[in-house]
Amino acid sequence: MLQAKQKKKLIMNSDLNNTKLRIGIVSYRSNPHCGGQGVYIRNLSRALSDLGHSVEVISGPGNPELFPGSKLTMIPTLDLYNPDDLFRTPRLAELKDPINFMEWFGVSTMGYPEPFTFGMRANRYLKGNYGKYDIIHDNQCLAFSMLSISKNIPLVATIHHPITVDRKITIRSTKSYLKKIKYLRWYSFITMQKYVAKRVNKIITVSEFSKQDISKEFKIPKKKITSIPIGIDTSLFYPMDNVQKDPERIIVTNSADTPLKGLYQLLQAVKEITKKRKIKLIVIGKPKKNGGIEKLIKKLNLNDYVTFTGRIDHARFIKEYAKASIAVVPSLYEGFGLPAGEAMACRIPLICTTGGALPEVTGDAAKLVPPGDAKALEDALLELLDDPAQRERLAAAGYKRILKEFTWESTAKKTVQAYRDVIAGHNGGA
Repeated sequence: MLQAKQKKKLIMNSDLNNTKLRIGIVSYRSNPHCGGQGVYIRNLSRALSDLGHSVEVISGPGNPELFPGSKLTMIPTLDLYNPDDLFRTPRLAELKDPINFMEWFGVSTMGYPEPFTFGMRANRYLKGNYGKYDIIHDNQCLAFSMLSISKNIPLVATIHHPITVDRKITIRSTKSYLKKIKYLRWYSFITMQKYVAKRVNKIITVSEFSKQDISKEFKIPKKKITSIPIGIDTSLFYPMDNVQKDPERIIVTNSADTPLKGLYQLLQAVKEITKKRKIKLIVIGKPKKNGGIEKLIKKLNLNDYVTFTGRIDHARFIKEYAKASIAVVPSLYEGFGLPAGEAMACRIPLICTTGGALPEVTGDAAKLVPPGDAKALEDALLELLDDPAQRERLAAAGYKRILKEFTWESTAKKTVQAYRDVIAGHNGGA
């Protein structure tokens, strides 16, 4: 009798491993060109589709611009963080929807309610449609409503890195108690996410470093967390050999006015370098108006040395990489570090910090400095600017590493295996 049961289980597992899955991916904010979450959704959905699986992305603001092969369902929200209409006042008719009211009230009281309210919207959409999916993949929403969904259908969740780290760094960055209280209010959604993460059957993250930190910060056993590195799309990020490099030009792809991303320290390093030699810093994006970055550039008198590109299309983005002699990722912490991988794919020599998973991504293909250390950034930049041979060695090593280690096909295959493990264990394998 026992042998018969074991044989039946092996047959069922074999059938499951050969079945093409119907996958629903839930993502509350999915900008495909800004932030790792949107890039993750766009590329993972394509790679899963290329393997023959059926994929529907259920998304909030920021059209993820999916590749052909995946279905996109946009869930309407108030989209109060839309930069073109920031913190708009909703119409009275909009506020008649209780979820809209909660979203507006949360924003009005300096909170960040989007993960919570989008979870409710996703739950409302999925009710009655559970039979359409074999698995739901939550992309770091971790809303209470996800637990309701998980009672009806297998669920996995991706946590790119623990947001508790962002909160700690942001709070440490100010001496103002009023600002500290404001930041604590903004990050109050973390309590919900920690509660939900503990109750999800499987967590996927993007690096071993993030796995360790998530386990520690969220108090989740490591055996529940699977590390699956993400890929770099080498059809979008690639070397351009016909573009003339500027030996004085360095590039950073993050203009965010947040302490976590390390632009403050890079600007301080550039200021010191201007006293010794010529240098140009190109920043992809634009700074927050009257924000800390603009004020620091003015204070350091760097207007003649720093150029912000503003919003640019992808063709120009790649060309900006090609014209630069060095790319810099000065982040204090990264759960993976897409900018590092993209620079390596463009065959650009790289300087980055040891913050978070960056050394895991770069291996020996980057010059590493301690996070938050402007002097170390200055020294590394001066060394590479004056050493073409070392720049060429790093560029070649980085490009080779990306082609070998970080493909979306590999990411998708490992993610599918995580799906199958959860499906097999859902409700005792029923």
